[in-house]
Amino acid sequence: MPSDKPVYAWTVLAAAFAIISIGIGALFSLGVFLKPIEDATGWSRSSISAIALFNWIVMGVGSLFWGNLSDRFGTRLVALTGGVLLGLGLVLSSLVTALWQFYVNFGLLVGLGVSAFYVPLTSTVTRWFPANRGLAAGIVSAGNGFGLLVISPLSRWLISTFDWRTAMLLLGNLAWLVVLPAALLVKNSPAGTGRVAQGSSAAASSGDPHFTSAQALSSFPFWVIALTHFACCAAHSGPIFHMVTHATDQGIAKMAAASVLGVSGLSSIPGRIGFGMLADRIGAKPVLVAGLMAQAVMVFAYLLADDLPTFYALALLFGVTYGGVMPLYAVVTREYFGQKVMGTAYGGVFFISSVGMGIGSFAGGWFHDYLGSYTGLYLSSFAIGGMAAVLAATLRPPRAGRAPVSAPSTTR
Repeated sequence: MPSDKPVYAWTVLAAAFAIISIGIGALFSLGVFLKPIEDATGWSRSSISAIALFNWIVMGVGSLFWGNLSDRFGTRLVALTGGVLLGLGLVLSSLVTALWQFYVNFGLLVGLGVSAFYVPLTSTVTRWFPANRGLAAGIVSAGNGFGLLVISPLSRWLISTFDWRTAMLLLGNLAWLVVLPAALLVKNSPAGTGRVAQGSSAAASSGDPHFTSAQALSSFPFWVIALTHFACCAAHSGPIFHMVTHATDQGIAKMAAASVLGVSGLSSIPGRIGFGMLADRIGAKPVLVAGLMAQAVMVFAYLLADDLPTFYALALLFGVTYGGVMPLYAVVTREYFGQKVMGTAYGGVFFISSVGMGIGSFAGGWFHDYLGSYTGLYLSSFAIGGMAAVLAATLRPPRAGRAPVSAPSTTR
């Protein structure tokens, strides 16, 4: 590559990190807003949690849509559009007077906006870092943790200083202020939109898998990766989304409870980067299986938490495990399906995983409202997390250079 290309690769990576930090931080801030909205409006906790379910379904469909568009037209336009929708959704959410309006503005607009970020930007960054995809995907994914670290306490402080409506209005303006300029810095690849840099190991070589979009989405490895991601997200989304309210239910002060969520976001950053580096060295599959097993154990351990030091300790360990496994799905998808259809294939994987994220978030509210505690949430999340590890273990090494014509042939 020309000498300026490696330097600009880090610019693209930094822009992706900033965009995802704001997007995911704003999305998960609903967990911080949950109790203030419940207290101010009288809406039930399960009905507000159901917005998160709708949120993630929209994100999943949007990720498949935006991933395909980014393969065709480039990521900059996709990210800019997402930034406009994210800010608009947050601003309009601050003005709602009925629950259905909150579903439209936060569930639909915010979900659709954030869905334009993670899949397209991760796919783009792997083009700029062909030799260190795991590390690059880990750094991009670390934006999720940084967003939790910054936006969760910020949201709680804004709510305490003003009220939940003003806090959400300010978050919407922050989204526009950060995302739109950062999106302008994104270029699809060193060689231009839709093409990989010449001379890179990711270029269309004889060893790169040759899939069409239809072949990728109908293959056996795609469904194993997607269902593993689904179970993984279903296992950890409830504990993440309800972390603040569970802590306050145990008598933890509101700001301290919000900081617990921030701590989990902080610890997820070294987890994401570290697991990504390990994947570059020893392969994504063994790291993924070990991470999923550790995540399930950490979810179960939340049944023992009843004081602030324990919540902090679990947040540190849980953040490392749930954060560490997340970038590995992009790496595994790239290994199996190549760069040409990466946006579409990973968009499909992310779509299915998003349903798991939504179900887990909603389930936490349902368990609390109808059973009186979060015990059922943590037990079911532990079981589903274990299933994710078993599914990941069934993956077999990809066959380079060929696309299977039927599901069974992909496993040989």
